[in-house]
Amino acid sequence: MRLALDMASKAKGQTEINPVVGCVVVKEGRIVGLGAHLKRGEGHAEVHALQMAGREAEGATVYVTLEPCSHYGRTPPCCERIIEAKASRVVVACLDPNPKVAGRGVARLRESGIEVGVGLLEKESLAMNEAFNKYITTGLPFITLKTAMTLDGKIAAKTGDSRYVSGSEARERVHTMRHQHSGIMIGVETALADNPELTTRLSVPGLHPVRIVVDSQLRLPPDSRLLLDASAPVILLTTEGASQDKRAALEAKGASVIACGPGPRVDLAYGMKKLGERELGSVLLEGGGRLNGSMLELGLVDKIVLFIAPKLIGGQSPEAFTFGGFDRMADAVPLRHMTTEQIGDDLCVSGYPVYATVQTEQTGG
Repeated sequence: MRLALDMASKAKGQTEINPVVGCVVVKEGRIVGLGAHLKRGEGHAEVHALQMAGREAEGATVYVTLEPCSHYGRTPPCCERIIEAKASRVVVACLDPNPKVAGRGVARLRESGIEVGVGLLEKESLAMNEAFNKYITTGLPFITLKTAMTLDGKIAAKTGDSRYVSGSEARERVHTMRHQHSGIMIGVETALADNPELTTRLSVPGLHPVRIVVDSQLRLPPDSRLLLDASAPVILLTTEGASQDKRAALEAKGASVIACGPGPRVDLAYGMKKLGERELGSVLLEGGGRLNGSMLELGLVDKIVLFIAPKLIGGQSPEAFTFGGFDRMADAVPLRHMTTEQIGDDLCVSGYPVYATVQTEQTGG
Protein backbone atom coordinates (compact mmCIF):
# COMPACT_ATOMS: atom_id res chain seq x y z
CA MET A 1 0.00 0.00 0.00
CA ARG A 2 2.89 2.37 0.68
CA LEU A 3 4.15 1.76 -2.84
CA ALA A 4 0.66 2.49 -4.19
CA LEU A 5 0.51 5.73 -2.18
CA ASP A 6 3.94 6.76 -3.42
CA MET A 7 2.96 6.22 -7.05
CA ALA A 8 -0.28 8.15 -6.57
CA SER A 9 1.49 11.11 -4.98
CA LYS A 10 3.73 11.53 -8.00
CA ALA A 11 0.69 12.42 -10.13
CA LYS A 12 -0.58 15.15 -7.82
CA GLY A 13 -1.67 18.11 -9.94
CA GLN A 14 -2.10 16.07 -13.13
CA THR A 15 -5.61 14.70 -12.60
CA GLU A 16 -7.58 17.99 -12.40
CA ILE A 17 -10.70 17.41 -10.22
CA ASN A 18 -10.11 13.64 -10.12
CA PRO A 19 -8.32 12.05 -7.16
CA VAL A 20 -4.79 10.71 -7.36
CA VAL A 21 -4.85 6.92 -6.99
CA GLY A 22 -2.23 4.20 -6.96
CA CYS A 23 -2.66 0.43 -7.31
CA VAL A 24 -0.39 -2.59 -6.79
CA VAL A 25 -1.30 -6.17 -7.69
CA VAL A 26 0.46 -8.88 -5.66
CA LYS A 27 0.42 -12.64 -6.23
CA GLU A 28 2.27 -15.23 -4.16
CA GLY A 29 4.50 -12.56 -2.66
CA ARG A 30 5.45 -11.01 -5.99
CA ILE A 31 4.39 -7.66 -7.43
CA VAL A 32 2.84 -8.45 -10.80
CA GLY A 33 1.16 -5.16 -11.62
CA LEU A 34 1.57 -1.44 -10.90
CA GLY A 35 -0.54 1.53 -11.91
CA ALA A 36 -1.50 5.11 -11.14
CA HIS A 37 -4.20 7.45 -12.38
CA LEU A 38 -2.28 9.93 -14.53
CA LYS A 39 -4.85 12.07 -16.30
CA ARG A 40 -8.55 12.82 -16.08
CA GLY A 41 -10.52 10.87 -18.67
CA GLU A 42 -7.87 8.20 -19.05
CA GLY A 43 -7.45 4.78 -17.40
CA HIS A 44 -7.66 4.58 -13.63
CA ALA A 45 -4.91 3.09 -11.49
CA GLU A 46 -6.60 -0.32 -11.24
CA VAL A 47 -6.91 -0.60 -15.01
CA HIS A 48 -3.21 0.09 -15.57
CA ALA A 49 -2.13 -2.32 -12.81
CA LEU A 50 -4.41 -5.16 -13.96
CA GLN A 51 -3.32 -4.69 -17.55
CA MET A 52 0.28 -5.11 -16.48
CA ALA A 53 -0.58 -8.15 -14.35
CA GLY A 54 -2.44 -9.87 -17.19
CA ARG A 55 -3.40 -13.46 -16.36
CA GLU A 56 -1.45 -13.23 -13.11
CA ALA A 57 -4.27 -11.06 -11.72
CA GLU A 58 -6.42 -14.17 -11.23
CA GLY A 59 -6.31 -15.08 -7.54
CA ALA A 60 -4.16 -12.04 -6.73
CA THR A 61 -4.53 -9.31 -4.10
CA VAL A 62 -5.19 -5.79 -5.35
CA TYR A 63 -3.95 -2.94 -3.14
CA VAL A 64 -5.56 0.39 -4.06
CA THR A 65 -5.37 3.76 -2.30
CA LEU A 66 -9.01 4.69 -2.95
CA GLU A 67 -12.19 2.63 -3.21
CA PRO A 68 -12.62 1.38 -6.78
CA CYS A 69 -15.33 3.28 -8.65
CA SER A 70 -18.64 1.55 -9.31
CA HIS A 71 -20.21 3.94 -11.83
CA TYR A 72 -19.74 4.83 -15.47
CA GLY A 73 -18.08 8.22 -15.97
CA ARG A 74 -15.50 9.04 -18.60
CA THR A 75 -14.21 5.49 -18.07
CA PRO A 76 -15.93 2.18 -17.13
CA PRO A 77 -16.18 1.21 -13.43
CA CYS A 78 -13.01 -0.27 -11.96
CA CYS A 79 -15.03 -2.71 -9.82
CA GLU A 80 -16.11 -4.58 -12.92
CA ARG A 81 -12.54 -4.69 -14.23
CA ILE A 82 -11.34 -6.24 -10.95
CA ILE A 83 -14.17 -8.79 -11.00
CA GLU A 84 -13.42 -9.61 -14.63
CA ALA A 85 -9.74 -10.18 -13.74
CA LYS A 86 -10.83 -12.69 -11.03
CA ALA A 87 -8.79 -11.15 -8.25
CA SER A 88 -9.42 -12.91 -4.94
CA ARG A 89 -8.85 -10.03 -2.54
CA VAL A 90 -8.89 -6.23 -2.60
CA VAL A 91 -7.33 -4.02 0.09
CA VAL A 92 -8.57 -0.41 0.05
CA ALA A 93 -6.93 2.44 1.95
CA CYS A 94 -10.09 4.54 2.24
CA LEU A 95 -13.63 4.80 0.94
CA ASP A 96 -14.38 7.27 -1.85
CA PRO A 97 -16.31 10.34 -0.56
CA ASN A 98 -17.78 10.83 -4.03
CA PRO A 99 -21.56 10.42 -3.53
CA LYS A 100 -21.62 8.33 -6.72
CA VAL A 101 -19.35 5.78 -5.04
CA ALA A 102 -19.34 6.14 -1.21
CA GLY A 103 -19.19 2.44 -0.31
CA ARG A 104 -20.90 1.10 -3.42
CA GLY A 105 -17.60 -0.04 -4.91
CA VAL A 106 -16.73 -2.14 -1.87
CA ALA A 107 -20.27 -3.53 -1.74
CA ARG A 108 -20.13 -4.55 -5.43
CA LEU A 109 -16.83 -6.37 -4.94
CA ARG A 110 -18.13 -8.24 -1.90
CA GLU A 111 -21.31 -9.19 -3.74
CA SER A 112 -19.14 -10.83 -6.39
CA GLY A 113 -17.38 -12.96 -3.76
CA ILE A 114 -14.15 -10.94 -3.52
CA GLU A 115 -12.72 -10.46 -0.03
CA VAL A 116 -12.35 -6.73 0.74
CA GLY A 117 -10.42 -5.00 3.52
CA VAL A 118 -10.71 -1.26 4.19
CA GLY A 119 -8.60 1.15 6.24
CA LEU A 120 -4.96 0.24 5.59
CA LEU A 121 -3.02 3.57 5.69
CA GLU A 122 -6.36 5.39 5.57
CA LYS A 123 -5.01 8.58 7.14
CA GLU A 124 -2.25 8.91 4.55
CA SER A 125 -4.67 8.33 1.68
CA LEU A 126 -7.16 10.92 2.94
CA ALA A 127 -4.39 13.52 3.36
CA MET A 128 -3.09 12.90 -0.16
CA ASN A 129 -6.52 13.67 -1.65
CA GLU A 130 -7.57 16.46 0.70
CA ALA A 131 -8.41 18.78 -2.21
CA PHE A 132 -10.50 16.15 -4.00
CA ASN A 133 -12.29 15.21 -0.79
CA LYS A 134 -13.50 18.78 -0.29
CA TYR A 135 -14.36 19.51 -3.91
CA ILE A 136 -16.33 16.31 -4.55
CA THR A 137 -18.50 16.84 -1.45
CA THR A 138 -18.98 20.64 -1.56
CA GLY A 139 -18.25 21.79 -5.11
CA LEU A 140 -15.79 24.31 -3.64
CA PRO A 141 -12.04 24.49 -4.25
CA PHE A 142 -9.58 23.56 -1.53
CA ILE A 143 -7.72 26.78 -0.65
CA THR A 144 -4.07 26.61 0.40
CA LEU A 145 -2.73 29.94 1.65
CA LYS A 146 1.00 30.19 1.06
CA THR A 147 3.15 33.10 2.13
CA ALA A 148 6.83 33.82 2.73
CA MET A 149 7.65 36.10 5.64
CA THR A 150 10.43 37.23 7.91
CA LEU A 151 10.75 36.25 11.54
CA ASP A 152 8.83 39.41 12.46
CA GLY A 153 5.94 38.56 10.12
CA LYS A 154 6.77 40.89 7.21
CA ILE A 155 6.26 39.90 3.57
CA ALA A 156 8.14 42.84 2.04
CA ALA A 157 10.38 45.79 2.90
CA LYS A 158 8.78 49.13 3.75
CA THR A 159 9.29 50.16 0.11
CA GLY A 160 7.25 47.15 -1.03
CA ASP A 161 10.30 45.26 -2.30
CA SER A 162 9.77 41.50 -1.81
CA ARG A 163 12.53 39.93 -3.97
CA TYR A 164 13.23 37.69 -2.22
CA VAL A 165 11.95 36.97 1.26
CA SER A 166 12.76 33.26 1.14
CA GLY A 167 15.66 31.31 -0.32
CA SER A 168 15.97 29.45 -3.60
CA GLU A 169 15.09 26.04 -2.12
CA ALA A 170 11.84 27.38 -0.65
CA ARG A 171 10.97 29.08 -3.94
CA GLU A 172 11.51 25.79 -5.76
CA ARG A 173 9.03 24.17 -3.37
CA VAL A 174 6.50 26.90 -4.09
CA HIS A 175 6.73 26.23 -7.82
CA THR A 176 6.06 22.56 -7.11
CA MET A 177 2.97 23.67 -5.21
CA ARG A 178 1.87 25.70 -8.23
CA HIS A 179 2.20 22.59 -10.38
CA GLN A 180 0.00 20.71 -7.91
CA HIS A 181 -2.87 23.24 -7.81
CA SER A 182 -5.56 23.95 -10.41
CA GLY A 183 -5.44 27.70 -9.80
CA ILE A 184 -3.31 30.41 -8.23
CA MET A 185 -4.87 33.56 -6.77
CA ILE A 186 -3.54 37.01 -5.87
CA GLY A 187 -5.05 40.42 -5.19
CA VAL A 188 -4.83 43.32 -7.62
CA GLU A 189 -2.39 45.19 -5.35
CA THR A 190 0.10 42.33 -5.71
CA ALA A 191 -0.51 42.25 -9.46
CA LEU A 192 0.17 45.98 -9.77
CA ALA A 193 3.24 45.94 -7.51
CA ASP A 194 4.96 42.82 -8.91
CA ASN A 195 3.50 42.44 -12.42
CA PRO A 196 3.93 38.65 -12.10
CA GLU A 197 3.26 35.89 -14.62
CA LEU A 198 2.24 33.35 -11.95
CA THR A 199 3.57 30.44 -13.97
CA THR A 200 5.30 27.27 -12.80
CA ARG A 201 9.06 27.48 -13.19
CA LEU A 202 10.83 24.24 -12.33
CA SER A 203 13.97 22.50 -13.53
CA VAL A 204 11.63 20.04 -15.27
CA PRO A 205 8.42 20.85 -17.19
CA GLY A 206 5.48 21.64 -14.93
CA LEU A 207 1.79 22.43 -15.28
CA HIS A 208 0.68 26.07 -15.10
CA PRO A 209 -2.30 26.86 -12.86
CA VAL A 210 -5.17 29.08 -13.94
CA ARG A 211 -4.25 32.64 -12.85
CA ILE A 212 -6.88 34.40 -10.70
CA VAL A 213 -6.84 38.07 -9.66
CA VAL A 214 -9.23 39.61 -7.13
CA ASP A 215 -9.80 43.03 -8.68
CA SER A 216 -12.93 44.87 -7.52
CA GLN A 217 -12.52 47.84 -9.90
CA LEU A 218 -10.65 46.10 -12.74
CA ARG A 219 -7.42 48.02 -12.26
CA LEU A 220 -5.30 45.31 -13.87
CA PRO A 221 -3.67 46.85 -16.98
CA PRO A 222 -4.42 45.12 -20.31
CA ASP A 223 -0.66 45.05 -20.98
CA SER A 224 0.19 43.21 -17.74
CA ARG A 225 2.39 40.13 -17.98
CA LEU A 226 -0.52 37.97 -16.89
CA LEU A 227 -2.42 38.88 -20.04
CA LEU A 228 0.55 38.94 -22.38
CA ASP A 229 1.57 35.44 -21.29
CA ALA A 230 -0.70 32.73 -22.71
CA SER A 231 0.60 29.84 -20.58
CA ALA A 232 -2.71 29.50 -18.72
CA PRO A 233 -6.13 31.20 -18.58
CA VAL A 234 -6.69 34.34 -16.51
CA ILE A 235 -9.79 34.89 -14.37
CA LEU A 236 -10.63 38.26 -12.82
CA LEU A 237 -12.99 38.32 -9.85
CA THR A 238 -14.59 41.75 -9.78
CA THR A 239 -17.82 43.52 -8.83
CA GLU A 240 -20.97 44.50 -10.70
CA GLY A 241 -19.95 48.14 -10.35
CA ALA A 242 -16.68 47.78 -12.25
CA SER A 243 -16.29 49.73 -15.49
CA GLN A 244 -17.82 47.96 -18.49
CA ASP A 245 -15.23 49.58 -20.75
CA LYS A 246 -12.42 48.13 -18.65
CA ARG A 247 -14.15 44.77 -18.66
CA ALA A 248 -14.39 44.78 -22.45
CA ALA A 249 -10.71 45.74 -22.79
CA LEU A 250 -9.59 42.95 -20.45
CA GLU A 251 -11.84 40.38 -22.07
CA ALA A 252 -10.40 41.39 -25.44
CA LYS A 253 -7.01 40.36 -24.05
CA GLY A 254 -8.39 36.91 -23.18
CA ALA A 255 -9.34 37.34 -19.53
CA SER A 256 -12.53 35.80 -18.13
CA VAL A 257 -14.29 38.35 -15.90
CA ILE A 258 -16.68 37.24 -13.15
CA ALA A 259 -18.79 39.76 -11.24
CA CYS A 260 -18.97 38.71 -7.59
CA GLY A 261 -21.56 40.90 -5.86
CA PRO A 262 -22.54 44.56 -6.16
CA GLY A 263 -19.42 45.85 -4.40
CA PRO A 264 -17.63 47.85 -3.27
CA ARG A 265 -15.53 44.75 -2.62
CA VAL A 266 -15.52 41.31 -4.17
CA ASP A 267 -17.76 38.75 -2.48
CA LEU A 268 -15.02 36.19 -1.95
CA ALA A 269 -17.30 33.36 -0.85
CA TYR A 270 -19.31 33.75 -4.06
CA GLY A 271 -16.07 33.93 -6.02
CA MET A 272 -14.92 30.58 -4.62
CA LYS A 273 -18.27 29.08 -5.63
CA LYS A 274 -17.82 30.34 -9.19
CA LEU A 275 -14.29 28.91 -9.34
CA GLY A 276 -15.67 25.56 -8.24
CA GLU A 277 -18.26 25.71 -11.01
CA ARG A 278 -15.35 26.08 -13.44
CA GLU A 279 -13.92 22.84 -12.06
CA LEU A 280 -11.02 24.40 -10.21
CA GLY A 281 -10.68 21.91 -7.38
CA SER A 282 -7.69 23.51 -5.64
CA VAL A 283 -6.38 27.07 -5.46
CA LEU A 284 -3.02 28.27 -4.16
CA LEU A 285 -3.52 31.67 -2.53
CA GLU A 286 -0.39 33.82 -2.86
CA GLY A 287 -2.01 37.08 -1.84
CA GLY A 288 -0.83 40.07 0.09
CA GLY A 289 -1.80 40.76 3.68
CA ARG A 290 -5.19 42.23 2.89
CA LEU A 291 -6.45 39.36 0.72
CA ASN A 292 -4.92 36.79 3.08
CA GLY A 293 -6.65 38.43 6.03
CA SER A 294 -10.00 38.66 4.25
CA MET A 295 -9.94 35.01 3.21
CA LEU A 296 -9.00 33.96 6.73
CA GLU A 297 -11.69 36.13 8.34
CA LEU A 298 -14.32 34.53 6.13
CA GLY A 299 -13.17 31.02 6.94
CA LEU A 300 -12.33 30.29 3.31
CA VAL A 301 -8.77 29.03 3.85
CA ASP A 302 -8.39 25.27 4.29
CA LYS A 303 -4.63 25.03 4.77
CA ILE A 304 -1.85 27.48 5.60
CA VAL A 305 1.78 27.05 4.51
CA LEU A 306 4.23 29.61 5.89
CA PHE A 307 7.82 29.90 4.74
CA ILE A 308 9.66 31.76 7.50
CA ALA A 309 13.00 33.30 6.54
CA PRO A 310 15.70 33.92 9.18
CA LYS A 311 15.50 37.69 8.68
CA LEU A 312 14.27 40.74 10.57
CA ILE A 313 13.19 43.82 8.64
CA GLY A 314 11.09 45.89 11.06
CA GLY A 315 9.42 49.19 10.28
CA GLN A 316 5.97 49.69 8.79
CA SER A 317 6.50 46.88 6.33
CA PRO A 318 3.62 44.88 4.80
CA GLU A 319 2.46 42.00 6.98
CA ALA A 320 1.30 38.51 6.04
CA PHE A 321 -2.21 39.02 7.45
CA THR A 322 -3.95 42.38 7.50
CA PHE A 323 -7.42 42.47 9.02
CA GLY A 324 -9.26 43.85 12.03
CA GLY A 325 -7.91 41.24 14.39
CA PHE A 326 -9.41 39.74 17.52
CA ASP A 327 -10.08 41.29 20.91
CA ARG A 328 -8.80 38.31 22.87
CA MET A 329 -6.02 35.81 22.40
CA ALA A 330 -8.61 33.11 23.02
CA ASP A 331 -10.35 34.18 19.80
CA ALA A 332 -7.27 33.66 17.62
CA VAL A 333 -7.50 31.10 14.80
CA PRO A 334 -5.53 28.00 15.87
CA LEU A 335 -3.92 25.57 13.45
CA ARG A 336 -4.26 21.80 13.82
CA HIS A 337 -2.14 18.94 12.49
CA MET A 338 0.93 21.16 12.40
CA THR A 339 4.08 20.13 10.58
CA THR A 340 7.46 21.83 10.38
CA GLU A 341 10.29 21.33 7.92
CA GLN A 342 13.54 23.12 7.25
CA ILE A 343 13.99 23.93 3.56
CA GLY A 344 17.39 25.47 2.95
CA ASP A 345 17.75 28.28 5.47
CA ASP A 346 13.98 28.72 5.79
CA LEU A 347 11.45 27.07 8.07
CA CYS A 348 8.24 25.76 6.51
CA VAL A 349 5.30 25.62 8.93
CA SER A 350 1.96 24.25 7.78
CA GLY A 351 -1.37 23.45 9.38
CA TYR A 352 -5.13 23.59 9.06
CA PRO A 353 -7.06 26.54 10.55
CA VAL A 354 -9.92 25.83 12.95
CA TYR A 355 -12.69 28.41 12.77
CA ALA A 356 -14.87 29.09 15.80
CA THR A 357 -17.15 31.48 13.94
CA VAL A 358 -17.22 32.61 10.32
CA GLN A 359 -18.18 36.13 9.32
CA THR A 360 -20.32 36.60 6.23
CA GLU A 361 -19.60 40.18 5.26
CA GLN A 362 -18.25 40.83 1.78
CA THR A 363 -14.62 41.71 1.50
CA GLY A 364 -11.82 41.43 -1.01
CA GLY A 365 -9.50 43.30 -3.33
